[in-house]
Amino acid sequence: MDAYLLDWGNLLLRWVHVITAIAWVGSSFYFVFLDNNLVKPKSPDLLEKGVDGAMWAVHGGGFYNPQKYMVAPKTIHSHLHWFYWESYSTWLSGFALFTLLYLYNASTYLIDKSLMAWEPSHAIAVALCFLVSFWLIYDWVCRLFGFRKNGEAIVGAIMLVVITAATWLACHWFAGRAAFLLVGAMIATAMSANVFFWIIPGQRTVVAAMTSGKPQSPEFSSKALAIHGKRGKQRSVHNTYFTLPVLFAMLSNHYSFTYTHEHNWLVLVLMMLAGAAIRQYFVLRHGFRHGRNGNPIKYAIAGIAVILAVIVWLAPANKPASKPAPQATAVKAPDTATILEISKTRCIMCHGAALQMKNIRLDSIEFVDKNAALIYQQAVVTKLMPINNATGITPAERDQIAAWFQAHK
Repeated sequence: MDAYLLDWGNLLLRWVHVITAIAWVGSSFYFVFLDNNLVKPKSPDLLEKGVDGAMWAVHGGGFYNPQKYMVAPKTIHSHLHWFYWESYSTWLSGFALFTLLYLYNASTYLIDKSLMAWEPSHAIAVALCFLVSFWLIYDWVCRLFGFRKNGEAIVGAIMLVVITAATWLACHWFAGRAAFLLVGAMIATAMSANVFFWIIPGQRTVVAAMTSGKPQSPEFSSKALAIHGKRGKQRSVHNTYFTLPVLFAMLSNHYSFTYTHEHNWLVLVLMMLAGAAIRQYFVLRHGFRHGRNGNPIKYAIAGIAVILAVIVWLAPANKPASKPAPQATAVKAPDTATILEISKTRCIMCHGAALQMKNIRLDSIEFVDKNAALIYQQAVVTKLMPINNATGITPAERDQIAAWFQAHK
């Protein structure tokens, strides 16, 4: 029953996380699209109101006229919508899912003893430090270099080094699957922290200045309000570049050829870099339509080239077919009873009568035969099971499973 309830918790949290992430990413992409498509109006009435950019759009049978004010309109005549719960809900549901899947089962899913044989409590503490430390480093770098000359390029270069180092450490300290997710969660934490610590507080300050009705104070001066807007814009732009790398890190968990590779850290860094480059293309192409930014196609080409290079790099080697062994020395394929003995030693801790993870049992000849294709796929092809080889299955046992499946398929 515990495994059954854990599966339901996994499903429901994953569902909520995906829904809220779609809402957050969608709103983030939309506002970046607006910023790159708004055109400074020529109409005197709009200029008098302080409109800095406007556009027309059509959707769902209606026409929309978004307008952007710098720093803020004099008055707000209708409900003011705040875009922050999408971010908070995504992080909260994601952290809950990470806790349920990896921290609660740290000895199984987080720790790979062939990499680092530490206690679950230590592994959990270090994993959580990744989330906090990355935010502190990133925030310090942004505040120190963000508004200097060529500041964004400096911040980008430093953070590329930091992310590469963190990815290398995660992939050498934790199980590959957990390491990829941890790096994604680390960056996503910084994204939500941007919203929580800088973007929303800055916007609240601007709104307070508009609605207070008090004479301007140093806190509410035009220069001070402009800084809030500039910083909020900076962190929002960073978030949009983080998005595709984070999404790849999350989705890669379903494709073991990425995180089980010998140089899995480099696979992740290259794919995240490709995602950021492709996102740069989409950010700039709207401005290109209005005669700004130059042609950004080079970024898309660079991102696609990196992805193609990784695909070629990870492609399975086409080994020449080996000569068949002489009949006299041929090894007889094991029977199902032999595979059952392997299962009793390596598998039934999670797939027995007491605990049936993923609703799979492997504690009888009937169940082993029924799940033959699944056993072969997980234990031989992808080598995902046992998870992080926690039960110590040997290469010889995997070979036995392969020979059995080939003989009985």
